[in-house]
Formats: sequence, structure tokens, C-alpha cells
Amino acid sequence: MTDTFTQRAKDAAGLIHEIFEPTLCARNDHLSKKFDADIWLKREDLSPVRSYKIRGAVNAMHRARNDRPNLSLFVCASAGNHAQGVAFACRHFGVRGVIFMPVTTPKQKVEKTRIFGGDFIEIRMMGDYFDDTLVSAKEFCAEAKGHFLAPFDDEDVIAGQASVAVEFFAQLPSLPDIVILPVGGGGLASGVVSFLKHNSPSTEIYFVEPMGGASLTASVKAQRLVALEAVDSFVDGAAVAQIGSIPFSILKDTPADHILTSPEDRICTSMVEMLNVEGIVLEPAGALTIDALTDLAPTIRGRSVLCVVSGGNFDFERLPEVKERAQKFLELKKYFILRMPQRPGALRDFLDLLGKNDDVARFEYLKKSARNFGSVLIGIETTDRENFDVLFARMDQAGLVYKDITNDQTLSEYLL
Repeated sequence: MTDTFTQRAKDAAGLIHEIFEPTLCARNDHLSKKFDADIWLKREDLSPVRSYKIRGAVNAMHRARNDRPNLSLFVCASAGNHAQGVAFACRHFGVRGVIFMPVTTPKQKVEKTRIFGGDFIEIRMMGDYFDDTLVSAKEFCAEAKGHFLAPFDDEDVIAGQASVAVEFFAQLPSLPDIVILPVGGGGLASGVVSFLKHNSPSTEIYFVEPMGGASLTASVKAQRLVALEAVDSFVDGAAVAQIGSIPFSILKDTPADHILTSPEDRICTSMVEMLNVEGIVLEPAGALTIDALTDLAPTIRGRSVLCVVSGGNFDFERLPEVKERAQKFLELKKYFILRMPQRPGALRDFLDLLGKNDDVARFEYLKKSARNFGSVLIGIETTDRENFDVLFARMDQAGLVYKDITNDQTLSEYLL
């Protein structure tokens, strides 16, 4: 007998498949060889809106209209993938949508949302921060008697996201030993977990969230919902201050060692690797599960692993930042402040210390005066992290005074 949630997930999948075909689920040879495992990727970056968010939006909108046939207004607050999913669903069902987005939302995301929704949506730019935007959206929704579509804290949204599991069950040649899921607000993770619980209880499940937004980690540790005091917004598709209450009720008993946190800079290395090696464009949240393979390498060796790749809405204007963060994590790029003598030939003397694979990426005088010494900001790129040991040894031997500020958050914020 099929359990209730499994049936709801299958119903959602049937509804979604009237709109688009199941997203690709394929073995990745590169990752399989790298980690000596059988690794498969569920490619939600290939959905019509390049993320899984369309699933929950479509299912929740369909269910709401069934419950209230005269319902014609949907409201949401989002700065990214949820907004695009809601916009697409509004156009599909022919209903009006009002989407609230922070004033600080990148223009590219606003335009994509407008394209997906067309004449069926209205975008309102409200608030500098998402919390302010959310308040405005809910106030408007209450006044206009519309239906608020939450991004993850909604049972119908969760059932819609679970259609990802319905699909990969049908696509895989056999049930996976391990499934790795990204966690932000928890809608996708709780939906897939609920499906696996009844249909493949022996499958091990690991969760991964960004280090700067580890809300599930904090809440499981405290055994209650915890709101993080600060969140690093780099992994914008998964960095939330507090996991949803409904998802947490499903995930609260997760063993602590099955929740991983990925450093933002290391996520960048995974994004660059997938782009350069496989030609796959991933947003930071979309690379989470692939990045987690590094931490799970001993555990997954020789086993079958499914990684849910949650999205590929990446603005290429961010690529220089991603590449730089990846280089810094791999210790192939460093910044330091050098106390340089102000005399003819001083710069040439320093350049003579560089190795054949060392390259000056940045050079900037921080203090110009008539004094004997001046401070210089220098960025160096190289091909092997050990080259920096050689360079710093030469600088020490030359009697140069310098400070490595690569990982100094305060100085980096003001100088880099």
C-alpha cells in the first residue's frame, strides 16, 4: 500500500510532467573516477527555470486553486529561484502574481523573473533586506486576500520538491547507497527524505549546507529552531538564517555526523572545476552536494551516490569573484602588504625574487609620502602552493617586512 506522502509526491510529479520532462539523471564519469565511486547527478539546473523551485511552486499553486477555485492572486517574496518558479507557475495557470523582491536584487534576476511571468506578474521592489521585503509581501497579501506562496515552509511545496525523488527512482538502474542533499530552507531536503523513508529506508542520506548559513546544524544541535545571528549570503540559494519549521520537524532527528558544512571558498573550487572540466554552469547552492564529496571521500569509495544538483542560475558577472575565491582556497593566490624602501630599483629588486611561475596580479601603493619606506598592496598568483614557501623564504632572506592578509577578513574587506 502506498503511503500518503509518496502518493502526494507522485501526484505532484504527474502534474509537473505535464509542463516539462523529468530532468536529467546521469552518471558523471569525471567525479566517479576522482572519488572511486559510482556517482550520479540529478540535474535540477536543467529545469525550465534552472532550479528545482518550479516544482514546489507549481504543486502548491495547483493545490491552492483546487481548494479555492476562485483564487486568482498569488504573492511571494524572493530574490532568486523561488521568484522565478512562482512567475513561471503564474503564467502556466493564467493567474495573477505579485512578486516582492529586495531593492538590492541583481537586475539579471529581476529580468529573468519578469520573462518567466510575462504579463501575469507584477514585480514590486521593496526593502533593502529580505526580511523587510517579506513583511511587505505578507501585509499586501493579507490586504488583497491573496494566497502567500512560501518558498519552503509549506506542505504542498515540500511535496512538489519531492517529485525530484520520484524521478530519480525511475531513472536510476538501482537504488543508490547514498543520497546527498543541499539544505537551505529545507523544502527539497525534507521532501526527498520523506519519500526515501518509505521507499528506500536503507539508503544513507547526507545533508550539506554552506558554512556561513548552517541553520540545520545549529537547530539540530539545540534540538529546536535556531535563527542564526549572521549569514554569509554568498551561497544565496541556500543561505538562510533559519530552516523552515515544517522541514525541521522532519529533519530534526538527523545524526549530527550526517550534516556537512561546505566552506564558501571551497564551493567556488567545485564550481570552477565543473565549469572547466564538464562545461556545467552551477550556482553556489547548486554545487553544494558536489563539494561535499570531498568530505565524504572515504565513506563513498566503491559505492553508488546520487547528488542532487539544485540549480544553475549563475550570473557570469560573478565569475571573477568565484575564480579568485577558488584560487585563494587552493592557496594559489595570496595578498600581502609589503614595506618597500622608496628608492630607485626597489621594485625591480622585489620582482627579481619572484619565481618563473609567479605572477603579479595586483600592485598598489597604499601610502605615498617622502618617507624612506612605503606600504604596498601586492597580489601574487602562482601554479603551485609550494611556490609561496620559496617566495617568502627569499623575501625573508632579503630582509623585507611583509604581512600576509589573504585570510584577514577585516583588512580584505577594506583593501581587496
